[in-house]
Amino acid sequence: MPQEQGIRMLSITAEVMGRTETIHPTIMWDRNELVLVDTAYPGQFPLLSHAIASTGLSMERLSKVIISHQDLDHIGSLPAITEQFPDVEVIASAMDQPYIQGDQRLLKLTPDAIAEAVNSLPEGVPDEWKSAFKHTLENPPKAHVHTTVANEEELPVCGGIIIIHTPGHTPGHLSLYHKPSRTLIAADALIVDQGELAAPDPLYCHDFELANTSIQQFLNYDIRQVICFHGGLYDRDCNKRIAELAEKSADSGT
Repeated sequence: MPQEQGIRMLSITAEVMGRTETIHPTIMWDRNELVLVDTAYPGQFPLLSHAIASTGLSMERLSKVIISHQDLDHIGSLPAITEQFPDVEVIASAMDQPYIQGDQRLLKLTPDAIAEAVNSLPEGVPDEWKSAFKHTLENPPKAHVHTTVANEEELPVCGGIIIIHTPGHTPGHLSLYHKPSRTLIAADALIVDQGELAAPDPLYCHDFELANTSIQQFLNYDIRQVICFHGGLYDRDCNKRIAELAEKSADSGT
């Protein structure tokens, strides 16, 4: 049985359009709440449910979903969750809210970007898969956001979750700090690349210069471990490594 209050990184591995990919949502819980951070790709709700069940917790306890930002691999299974659990509270930044709700087109899914994504699929992907992929990009999942949060706001659940606005990857990108475990849930503000904590890939950033600058916000926290959506867990002298990355970002901005 899991302890009464805790945090756990999930690992979801699946074939996504011909490529094997692993992503890392996070759950936090206490006696009254089960909070999920990010929801994986469209169609991965069963994998997400299984990953939560493997921790000894039940998806039936889910009370809140925090969406770090508007990208497809973070909002993908949100409609399935809200359909299955209509009382779940969806939380996001005000800046990304209209994109998550479908009021505005996802920033990175321009017609050119969609065409490029379809054309970049591996050889051998069946035409019907390509058509389904294109349809998903043109009609991305959407769901209502009940609550918007701002920088340095603290959610009084699971021992305290501090919101860190880290714009750049998207304008409204959020990272989170779980106070009891001193865990930074970086989402896509940082990655783990070949075992090392690193700045985000500029290829996937809406504004890389801003994303780089956002790293400096993490200097305000005493961090024992970092959970990156891409790359997973990093727990080797996190404060020192983040200071190195922040110094690089400051140098690049001069």
